[in-house]
Order: sequence, then structure tokens, then C-alpha cells
Amino acid sequence: MVMNAMNSKNPKKTATILEDPKINVKIKLSALWVTLMFFYLYNDVFTLFQPGIIEEIVAGEVGGFRITQVFLLGAAVLMAIPIFMVFLSLTLKAKANRWANIILGIFHAVVLLITLLVPGALWAYYALYMIVEAVLIALIVWYAWKWPTQEDHTPREI
Repeated sequence: MVMNAMNSKNPKKTATILEDPKINVKIKLSALWVTLMFFYLYNDVFTLFQPGIIEEIVAGEVGGFRITQVFLLGAAVLMAIPIFMVFLSLTLKAKANRWANIILGIFHAVVLLITLLVPGALWAYYALYMIVEAVLIALIVWYAWKWPTQEDHTPREI
């Protein structure tokens, strides 16, 4: 005997199926950039708790890098990218949006790989955050690469 969604004891009870609306790729990309920013931020904040880091910062050198205006400007530009991408992912036209996310995602992946070359011990929290950041960046590039397409039914002149 085949049973339907109705309960035999309570004929008015029906099965409930949760709605799973499709999320626009622009919203996914924007949310990924926000999430990535939080991981960047917390990674940097947790680094301040490592013994000796505050003293290095006060001395003007961290991880073998001299803290200068150029260094800080570079760091500011690097962190401005995901901040702007939160907005741009929602507002750019599809083609520009797709390429901006692919190019800037790959750029941030390269930066992430370069941070592995920074001298010093790799702490467990930092390794975890780098793995999560790599996954988030990969998702940004993946979603942008797989941007949904639609058929163009515009009549063409011959």
C-alpha cells in the first residue's frame, strides 16, 4: 500500500517542505567577501596575542618587514579590495563583476601563498584561518567562473 503525505490518524496534517530559494550569484559573492574580511581581521587580531608581537610592532618591524608608510599603505590597499568587493559584487554589471571577482580572487590567493613565506613559526590558529581563507577565495573564483548564463534571444540583423 502506498501512503501519501497525510497521516492516517490526522487527515488534516500534511508534510511540510522547506522552501530553498535560489540565491543570486551577486549575493553569494558579496557574502563571501564579507566572510573573508572577517577572517582577515580576526587572524590579524589574534596575531597581536602572540608573545613578542606588540614589542615588534612598537620597534617598527614585524616578521622581518619594516613597518613604514609604504608598508602600511600597501596593507591598506590590500584590505580595501575585499571591502570594495562587497559593494561591487552587488552593483557591477555581470561581465565586469565576473572578471573582477576572478582576477581579484586570484590576486588574493597569490597574496595568501606569499604569506606562507613570512619567517616565523606557523601557529595553529593561523594555519586554520589560512585554510579557511583559501577555501573562501576558491569559492569566490569558482562562483564567478561558473556565473549563470542565459540565452540571448535578441533578433540579429543579417
